Amino acid sequence: MREALLVTHTGKRTNTEHARTVAQDLAAAGFRVRVLAEEAGDLELPGTVAVQADAGAADGVEIVFALGGDGTLLRGAELARPVGAPLMGINLGKVGFLAEAEIGDLDQAVKDVVTRSYTVDERMTIDVTASLNGRLIAESWALNEVSVEKGDRARMLEVMLSVEGRGLSRYGCDGMVVATPTGSTAYALSAGGPVVWPDLEAIIVCPISAHALFSRPLVVAPTSTIGIGVEPYTTFAVLCCDGRRVWDLPPGSEVTVRRGALPVRVARLRPGSFTDRLVAKFGLPVDGWRGAGEAKR
Repeated sequence: MREALLVTHTGKRTNTEHARTVAQDLAAAGFRVRVLAEEAGDLELPGTVAVQADAGAADGVEIVFALGGDGTLLRGAELARPVGAPLMGINLGKVGFLAEAEIGDLDQAVKDVVTRSYTVDERMTIDVTASLNGRLIAESWALNEVSVEKGDRARMLEVMLSVEGRGLSRYGCDGMVVATPTGSTAYALSAGGPVVWPDLEAIIVCPISAHALFSRPLVVAPTSTIGIGVEPYTTFAVLCCDGRRVWDLPPGSEVTVRRGALPVRVARLRPGSFTDRLVAKFGLPVDGWRGAGEAKR
């Protein structure tokens, strides 16, 4: 039997209603639908299978549906990635940059999944470890970004940035963001980083509010190893992955970021231009901020 995992944000009533519709349509097409145990009570869908939100939640499923904003899609990615299941994102939030389809495409998205009329792209991830005096204190991964930020709002964080084990620069800053191309339109963009097309493999490094003349974002090879050392004399820091998994970093901690061992597989409904998506999501004026030249004549 074909199976799908459904992930949504049941705290929003409209999300729950759309999730019920998707589950019912999939069931009518012969799918067995899994839902997360923590969401099953709100969804109230007889015939679905409740599973725990762990690494085995999507084991054996054909696709993972994530209905919501980017936070819900990132949660769906956590479940899809360990087993290599494709992730289908339906944007029910605001920007929803990770989503493949909007709410108006919901019915067609389900039909395309049923008929297998979709392709799958692989999105690069990054793996991160943090240690203190040789002792591992954190290990995780990210689809968008890893950030190391100051834990004391009143104090500047002092970090040493290295690439391939070679010191590059010491920064007094609010923190550092290390992002994938997928994450280049998220936190890294807010920190002044470049937009990187998702089919390009690279790692982006952005200082946050650095008190330095050299504070430009860096784009390095996907094979590079990035080191961020929290200086022993500075305040404690906070390590965050995709805004979802957080650890405290004592002074003296060493953070290492490198290309992820596993990608996230993203289901695509139709060939499309990232340029068009960028314009649509950010409402960019294609004719420029000054308007079309013809209109000025």
